[in-house]
Amino acid sequence: MIKTLIAAATVAAVAYAVAPAQAAQMGVGCSGANLGKTEAAVEAMADNEVKFAAEKEISLAQDAMLNGKMGACGMHLGRAAHAAMAK
Repeated sequence: MIKTLIAAATVAAVAYAVAPAQAAQMGVGCSGANLGKTEAAVEAMADNEVKFAAEKEISLAQDAMLNGKMGACGMHLGRAAHAAMAK
C-alpha cells in the first residue's frame, strides 16, 4: 500500500513538472478553453488557502496570456489545475 502511494506521488510529481512545460512548447496548454475549465474547477473548491493560491495562479495565467507569454501562462495554469485536482 505504501509503495503504491509513493509510486502515485512520484508519477504525479513528474506529471506536474513536465506537463506545463510540454503544453507550453506545443502551444496548447494556454488556451481560453483550458483556462475556463481550470477556473471552473477552482471555483468548485472549498474556500481555503489552496483555493486562494489557485485563484492567484489563474490570475497570473490570464495576465501572461494577455501579454503573449504562453510559456508562463501554461506554467501558472498547470499549477492552478494541479491545485484543483488535489482538492
